Amino acid sequence: MPTITSLSPTSGPTTGGTNVTITGTGFTGPTTVRFGTTATTFTLDSPTQITAVAPAGSVGTVQVTVTTSAGTSNGVPYTYVAVPALSSISPSQGSTAGGTTVTLTGSGLTGVTAVNFGSTPATSFTVDSDTQITAVAPAGTGIVSVTVTGPGGTSNPVTYTYVVVPTITSISPTAGPTAGGNNVTITGTGFTGPLTVRFGTTATTFTVNSATQITAIAPAHSAGTVQVTVTGSGGTSNGVAYTYV
Repeated sequence: MPTITSLSPTSGPTTGGTNVTITGTGFTGPTTVRFGTTATTFTLDSPTQITAVAPAGSVGTVQVTVTTSAGTSNGVPYTYVAVPALSSISPSQGSTAGGTTVTLTGSGLTGVTAVNFGSTPATSFTVDSDTQITAVAPAGTGIVSVTVTGPGGTSNPVTYTYVVVPTITSISPTAGPTAGGNNVTITGTGFTGPLTVRFGTTATTFTVNSATQITAIAPAHSAGTVQVTVTGSGGTSNGVAYTYV
C-alpha cells in the first residue's frame, strides 16, 4: 500500500497550479494522485516522492491521496486559500516623500505577507481584518499599482498616485499692514492641483500664476509674524515668515 508521510507546501491558491511535493513510500506502478476527489497531473520522481500539480479547488481543506494497484494511501490535508482581492484604496494619492497612511479594502486579506506600491514594499502594514489592511506608503513618484500577496497568491492592483508636496522658497514682500489687502508673491515648486494658501491659520484668496508662482492677498491680522504655507494634494509646504506691522 502506498503511504504518504508529508506534503510540501500544505496550502495554495484556489486557482491551483502549485507544485506539491508528496513524500512517502510505495509510489510504484500505475498511479493516480487526487486532491479530494479530483485527479491531477504529476511526476513520479521515485518510489518515495511524487511532484503533483494542485488542481483548482474551493476554499477549504481536502485530503491528498495516492492510489496504485496496491490500493489507496492515507489522506494528508491540503488547504485551499483565497487569492486576495482589493476593491479600493483610501486615500488614493499621497506625498512623493511617502509616509501617507492608506486603508486597503478587499477580501481574503487574512495572512497577507506583503504590500507593494509598484515594486517597492510598504514602509509598514497591519492586517486589520480579512477585509482591511492599513499600510504606510513608501516614497515614490508617478502612478503605481498597489498589490498585496498572501498564501493564496497576489491580488489584483489598485491605483495610487504620488503627488508633489508644495515648497516655498520665498515670498515678496515679507511684511504688510495689519489691515491686509496687499499682494504677496509666493515663489516655489509644486503649485499644482487644488491648493490652499494660509497666513498663519487664515486661508486667503490667491491666483496660481504657474507651478512655481502664486499671487496671494494677505488677509487682515494682528501685529506680529505668521507662517505662510501652501497646502496641496501632496501635503503642506514649509512655512515662510510674513510680518504684520
